Amino acid sequence: MFYVYLLASKHYGTLYVGVTSDLLRRVFGHKSKAVPGFTARFHIDRLVWFEPHNSVEAAIRREK
Repeated sequence: MFYVYLLASKHYGTLYVGVTSDLLRRVFGHKSKAVPGFTARFHIDRLVWFEPHNSVEAAIRREK
């Protein structure tokens, strides 16, 4: 299973969309700021939406 997910920094804040096969691990990575980058710099770590897909191709199409 693959997931398209949307994170936000705060109410009406900055948004980030991504694709992952392990939603819990990925969201934890954003919350702990394990990888420096866009989401860490702008404090984007609130999961506001996700959608499951059976294939990575379908998830990537939906992300775009």
